[in-house]
Amino acid sequence: MRTVGIQMGSIESKELSNTIKVSGMLTVPNQNKAFVTPSYSGIVRSLYVQPGSYVSKGKVIATISNPDLIVMQQQLQQVNGQIRMAELEVTRAQQLYKGNAAPLKKLQQAQTDLATLRSQRSGLQKQLGSIGATQSYGSALSVRAPISGTVSKVIAQIGSNVDMASPIAEIVSNSALHLDIYVYEKDLAKVQPGQTIHFTLTTSPGKEYDAKITSIGTAFEGESKTVPVHAQVVGDRTGLIDGMSVTVVISLDNQTAASVPTDAIVNDKGQDFIFIRQNDKNKGDRGNVPDSGEASNNKESEEKEVRFEKIPVAKGVTDLGYTQIIPLKPIPDNAKVVVKNAFFILAKMNIKGEEGHGH
Repeated sequence: MRTVGIQMGSIESKELSNTIKVSGMLTVPNQNKAFVTPSYSGIVRSLYVQPGSYVSKGKVIATISNPDLIVMQQQLQQVNGQIRMAELEVTRAQQLYKGNAAPLKKLQQAQTDLATLRSQRSGLQKQLGSIGATQSYGSALSVRAPISGTVSKVIAQIGSNVDMASPIAEIVSNSALHLDIYVYEKDLAKVQPGQTIHFTLTTSPGKEYDAKITSIGTAFEGESKTVPVHAQVVGDRTGLIDGMSVTVVISLDNQTAASVPTDAIVNDKGQDFIFIRQNDKNKGDRGNVPDSGEASNNKESEEKEVRFEKIPVAKGVTDLGYTQIIPLKPIPDNAKVVVKNAFFILAKMNIKGEEGHGH
């Protein structure tokens, strides 16, 4: 055996994790994305951010200017002046009415005019406030971040003409990174909300991240016979960005069963096999695998030859370099199994045309 590197071992009882690997993509839900748009049209005069900048909600990221703001502010100042005059008129009408020098109708008209002007002032104040403009004269308007997050792109530039339909920038918050994966129908029953899964970046598999399944789809995705499963990333998010491709490992269950090193299993014509070493009493009638070196004569060769039996098996879970097996024919207790270079025995057997035994 030493000349061909054959190594022997035993069938072991091991608890292995039944896992599946699927591809996925990191996404950010729409409620964690925002376009930065002005509340009023204007020309971009300054930009204070660039892609990759972190901003807090309410931070000024740009200023725009529009001369029309001055028109609105002027209207407000005019209304304020009219209100002061209307208040004086109401006071005068009250005095005249009390002295029976003016009819009640004149007092009521003065009060109505004052209420109308105050309503106009309130409307102008709210209009200026809603777009972030001051009530004093000025054409500049500050544009603020609607959410906290990282600037993913800056769309506008100095001098751009923007309005409510023209974003200046886009902000993405990675505080709620999601993971979209697709699971085949046969594995769906073993995936549950709340289950923790592990994933690595497809382009950088060295670091492992965690996510927790939040929801499972109820319909197949196109013709793929897969169902969408959504998870939320938990724990460390360092280096994770919206749109990254990931490889996900989902642990389905743990199983304890007879196992052998994965290299001990060979496949011949679609059937999986292992090789066990036969007892000495069964040696003899076919070609053997030499234990070491060349035999000097036939007698010495027979003493050093080892006989193997080919056992069909059904494979189960593979994990940590081991694969669970179910022998499809009885094997002796404490049987010695070829755990390395089993393919050499298979090749020798096929060359000699042997079906069940190798020597």
